[in-house]
Amino acid sequence: MIGVIDTDGECAEWAFPAEPGAVRTARHAVRGALRAWGLESVGDVTVLLVSELVTNSLRYASGPIGVRLVRRNPAAGSPVGGAALLVEVSDPLPDPPRERVAHADDEGGRGLHLVAVSSQRWGTRHGKSGKTVWFELALPGE
Repeated sequence: MIGVIDTDGECAEWAFPAEPGAVRTARHAVRGALRAWGLESVGDVTVLLVSELVTNSLRYASGPIGVRLVRRNPAAGSPVGGAALLVEVSDPLPDPPRERVAHADDEGGRGLHLVAVSSQRWGTRHGKSGKTVWFELALPGE
């Protein structure tokens, strides 16, 4: 069962159980929030990267997976830079993921590389329990 934590204004946040359907459900929730905000132009890349990060969390962590979207608008006092979408995926596993080079025949190992080349910035941070992997996408035309 999905627990919507907060969908007030320019932030949407969900917690998904570490179950096989979490990736599909996270994609659907993220696409719905982006549609509601009129951000369909970044929908495909956002959903792809969320899928990769939630899949990583599902593969390695055993607890709930958090997904958070924040629409940053510099006119509203946000940090330096243009309008951006900040996306965070959190899980209870403390170990940060490692970007690696996948060989042509490898079936996995491309997720973080996709995040790195598709976003304007990305990183990880430790929380009270676990970690958060985040990325930021520029919002064209804002």
